[in-house]
Amino acid sequence: MKKKDIVKVFEDVGAIKKGHFKLSSGLHSDTYVQCSLIFQYPELTEKLAFELAKPFIGKKIDVVVAPAIGGIILAFALAKVLRCRAIFTEREKGKMTFRRGFSIKKGERVLVAEDVITTGGSVNEVVKAIKKFEGEVVGVASLVDRGEEKVFSQKLTSLLKLKFFSYSPDKCPLCFEQVKVISPGSRYFKR
Repeated sequence: MKKKDIVKVFEDVGAIKKGHFKLSSGLHSDTYVQCSLIFQYPELTEKLAFELAKPFIGKKIDVVVAPAIGGIILAFALAKVLRCRAIFTEREKGKMTFRRGFSIKKGERVLVAEDVITTGGSVNEVVKAIKKFEGEVVGVASLVDRGEEKVFSQKLTSLLKLKFFSYSPDKCPLCFEQVKVISPGSRYFKR
């Protein structure tokens, strides 16, 4: 798939939103990418996962790991293409950890998957959880890279690199204009 075809998929399902958003990184932006709107269509998810998995085919990936919640479906779709396991981490008492009996065997080759990456804070937390089990992180795969400086050192492979403006809350022009902020990501979800 060409970049324009991938962008069309995002546009056709309305996955690129405009407004005032608080991102999982804590930054604010006038643009939010909601990959869940793509994931509701298995055939689109499979197509994108196949494209994203291409650089990793033949690299002996043992498991794809994603942070809950945004990366879970992508991890499953990538694992299907790469013919390996798919598991995820969750926050427990504020720390990203493996639960539900999930674990990594020492030396397993791991691909980390995330739907959208801004700074990569969640990815960094997943990498730390993997390293506790002595797994080998071979790369990070995301549908969208928002183009910010990353806090992880692993090689990032993304289908789209889209540069959207992000601001710290104290420098956000939308906050100064008193535009209501929306927190669509799972990190700030209140039960």
